[in-house]
Amino acid sequence: MRALIQRVSAASVRVDGETIASIDSGMVVLLGIGDEDDTTDLDWLVGKVARLRIFDDEEGVMNWSLNPEHHQVIVVSQFTLHASTKKGNRPSYIRAARPEKAQPMYLEFVRALTHESGCTVQMGSFGANMQVDLVNNGPVTIWIDSKNRE
Repeated sequence: MRALIQRVSAASVRVDGETIASIDSGMVVLLGIGDEDDTTDLDWLVGKVARLRIFDDEEGVMNWSLNPEHHQVIVVSQFTLHASTKKGNRPSYIRAARPEKAQPMYLEFVRALTHESGCTVQMGSFGANMQVDLVNNGPVTIWIDSKNRE
């Protein structure tokens, strides 16, 4: 399971011109689910995201994790995070989970992150063509891969 996390001061997701998710301060999580991912990956990644200390304390040091009083989250399913560009110039997505596996895991990730962080967690629209607008605060962008736990 892969996540690209961006600390934001504002973000929204639109589908067919309609805003389906919108937050102020918090994070956007672009979530890629791989064909080999299981609940162990999901549980580890939820814990990592919920406790990731990327928000500034009173002294401007990134010491705080998600706080339900100050932060919200948008999670967007993004199979392209599993793109392989090893051969040629057309990315291969063969390692991305098929929708019948990915969608339930995506929904479980959102549920578990809501529970773990206590924050409001909004979603993109699984499988839809989405426009994601965000203001990356910092900028702070973190890449996490449950198969490469660095």
